Amino acid sequence: MKLVIGNRRYSSWSLRGWLAAKLADIPFEEVMIPLDTPEFTAAKADASLMPSGTVPVLWDGNVAVWESLAIIDWLADRVGRDVFWPKDNAARALARSIAAEMHAGFANLRRHCPMNTGRTYPSFPLTQEVERDIGRIDALWREALHGFGGEGGPFLFGAFGAADIMYAPVVTRFRTYDVLLSDTSAAYVNAVLAHPLMQDWYAGADAEDWRLDRIEY
Repeated sequence: MKLVIGNRRYSSWSLRGWLAAKLADIPFEEVMIPLDTPEFTAAKADASLMPSGTVPVLWDGNVAVWESLAIIDWLADRVGRDVFWPKDNAARALARSIAAEMHAGFANLRRHCPMNTGRTYPSFPLTQEVERDIGRIDALWREALHGFGGEGGPFLFGAFGAADIMYAPVVTRFRTYDVLLSDTSAAYVNAVLAHPLMQDWYAGADAEDWRLDRIEY
């Protein structure tokens, strides 16, 4: 397998695809293409590398899979759905719902607070629209953690899985922009950031030389 990603420091979607591939525990080649570079522009036009013109892209032999949820589903079919999703029907329904809501929503948070693992901005000004997104995410996390978390680990449904993967870039944003959360959600942020895979991702991001001025405030 081969996984095409952008900069670890900035590429939120790449983080999701990478975490999914790591959780599946199938060896893969990592291809990093820095965002906003001539190399990335050329790669976007190369269907043999980036069929959708976006990252991440998972190549499994000659099969290309893009979009985070599609990559998770592809890998779950390969290694077993229980690796990614809760076994309990009610928990699995909620996990899929909040993962899909993350995939499709929270545009204001994404736009106003781009991912940047290398910086923190205390007291960063947030719009009312961003605050609403934050409040909704906090409520979703508390619902999952109070209803299904705890057993098997400190994550949304116990063990680290697909829902945590989908919200991992949000976790980095909340740390970067010093977002105030409920105690339950703040503890969850700390647990995700302490996960060995997240620590690995951050170490790789810290080693990068590329910087995007449009995100480095």
